[in-house]
Amino acid sequence: MIRKALVNEIPEIKRLIEPFVKEGLILPKSLLSLYTSVRDFWVLVDDEDQGTIHGCCALQVSWVDIAEIRTLAVGKAFQKIGAGRSLVNACIDEASQLGVKKLFTLTYVPGFFEKMGFAEVDKTSLPNKIWADCIHCQYFPDCRETALVYQI
Repeated sequence: MIRKALVNEIPEIKRLIEPFVKEGLILPKSLLSLYTSVRDFWVLVDDEDQGTIHGCCALQVSWVDIAEIRTLAVGKAFQKIGAGRSLVNACIDEASQLGVKKLFTLTYVPGFFEKMGFAEVDKTSLPNKIWADCIHCQYFPDCRETALVYQI
């Protein structure tokens, strides 16, 4: 089942994303940043054991008509069965309901998003993202992520 995250699930989300951080597939997230963005997160939980988070994805509004898909992570046992796609679709649906016209993501796994209809763009086409977040990143200005957009 995919649903919005609860505040008490933030430590579980942190546990889920840590292996991907160590692999270099997700940028590190502090507990503070996760708690302050809890309303952005969708989670995948087992119908019987709703206390275990098996996947997560966040939608963060960036400006009047654009939002970012962030922190997509799916536990190994739930990969390759459409869980990531379902999480991203939950974010797309929410963005549409909010009136967002365009989504973007910065990712180390562009092929996944391209299969969902995202198209690669130059990072400089996302100036709000660069000046709001990227400038504070440990990898700025040598970002290795790929920028992609999706039109709603």
